[in-house]
Amino acid sequence: MAVKNLEQKLAILSDAAKYDASCASSGGQKRNSRDGTGIGSVTGSGICHAYTPDGRCISLLKILMTNFCIYDCAYCVNRVSSNVERARFTPEEVVSLTLEFYRRNYIEGLFLSSGIIRSPDDTMGDMVRIAQMLRHDHGFRGYIHLKTIPDADPTLVEQAGRFADRLSINVELPTDAGVTAYAPEKSPQQIRRSMADVRNLRDAGKDKSHTGRRAPRFAPAGQSTQMIVGADGANDAVILQSSTRLYSNFKLRRVYYSAFSPIPDSSVALPLIRPPLMREHRLYQADWLMRFYGFDAHEITQSARGGNLDLEIDPKLAWALQNRHIFPVDVNRASREILLRVPGFGTRSVQRILATRKHHALRYGDLQKIGANLKNARPFIVTLDWSPRGLTDDADLRARFAPAPQQLSLF
Repeated sequence: MAVKNLEQKLAILSDAAKYDASCASSGGQKRNSRDGTGIGSVTGSGICHAYTPDGRCISLLKILMTNFCIYDCAYCVNRVSSNVERARFTPEEVVSLTLEFYRRNYIEGLFLSSGIIRSPDDTMGDMVRIAQMLRHDHGFRGYIHLKTIPDADPTLVEQAGRFADRLSINVELPTDAGVTAYAPEKSPQQIRRSMADVRNLRDAGKDKSHTGRRAPRFAPAGQSTQMIVGADGANDAVILQSSTRLYSNFKLRRVYYSAFSPIPDSSVALPLIRPPLMREHRLYQADWLMRFYGFDAHEITQSARGGNLDLEIDPKLAWALQNRHIFPVDVNRASREILLRVPGFGTRSVQRILATRKHHALRYGDLQKIGANLKNARPFIVTLDWSPRGLTDDADLRARFAPAPQQLSLF
C-alpha cells in the first residue's frame, strides 16, 4: 500500500467526517488570546459562523483521526468490511494541521472524531493526546469538540473533558434493538453509562468544595449525541421519544439527527423507507418545538400517519391543523404558551407581542412590523382588525400550505 502524504490524508479524512453531525460551539467557555498569550479564541456563537475579537469570520476543522475501524456496523461507510480508501493521521499531524489552518485564518477550532483502531483505549488515548498537545504544548485557546468512545477507559474520557469544550458520544440508533441488529459489537447499556459519566463529571465541575474552590471545568459546552435515522425502521414517534429520554437523562446540549443513505457495497439490507434529508429536516423542526416551544413528543406525533411526521408541512403547522378546536386565538389575550403554538409565531415574535400589548392592542399591521410569519398565522389568529372567519375550519386549509402537486416525468 502506497504511503499517503498529508494532503491526500486530509482529502480522505475530511470527506469521511461529513457523516458526523454537530459543529457548533454554542455554550462554550469564552476565551481569547488578546492578552498576547496562547493562540486562538472561542466566542459564544455557532462556530461555523462565529467571529473572533478581531472581527474574522471563523469555521471548524472537521476531520477523522482515521477511517480505519475494527467494528462492522452495517450502516457505517467506514466499517471494517467496507471497500473505502483508508488513511490515518498521527496525533502530531492533527496538531500541526489545526495550528497551520488557524494561522492561515481558515479555522478557529477542531472537531475530531475517529474510527476505532487497535482498541477503544488506544484510539481514545490518541485523541486525548491531541487535545492535550494543543492546549498545553501550544497554548491553543480555540474550540475543541471530541467524539468520545463509550468503550474507552472512563479515566481517558475524564481527561478528554478537561481539554475539550464539548464531548459527544453517539447513541447510534433510536432503539436498543436497532443497535443490537446493526451494530452488534456495541452495547447500548455501555453507551448510556458513558453518557451518564460525562453528565456526572459536568455536574461535579459546577460544585464548590468545602474550601470554596471549584473543581476543574469539565466540557463547559456540554455533551451532545448523534442518532442515525432511517437505518433501522424506527418511526419518527420512536425517534422523538428516544430523544426526549436522552435530553432528560443526560442533560444534553443537542441531539443531532443524521439521515441514513444506503451504502452501495453493503451486504446488509437496511430498511430505508422515507426521503432521508427532508425527514432529517422535519425531525430537527420537531426537536426544536420540544426544546423551546413546550411541545412533547407524543402530541407532535399522535396524529401522524404511521407515527411519521408529515414531509409536506412543518410539524407545528401539522399539529395546528389537527387541533383546530384551539384556534383562532386572540393575540391580545392569549397566554405565552398558546401563542407559541400558533404557526408562524417564533419565540422572538411572541416575546415582542407580549411586550407590545402592554401598551396598546395589536392590529394585523403590528404583527407585520413585529416580523411574524403571517402567511402561516393568518388562519389561526384574531386581532383588532382581523378575523379568519370560517377559514380556520376550511376543509382545504392544508392544501393552502402543502406544495402544489407536480407532474412526474415519464422519461
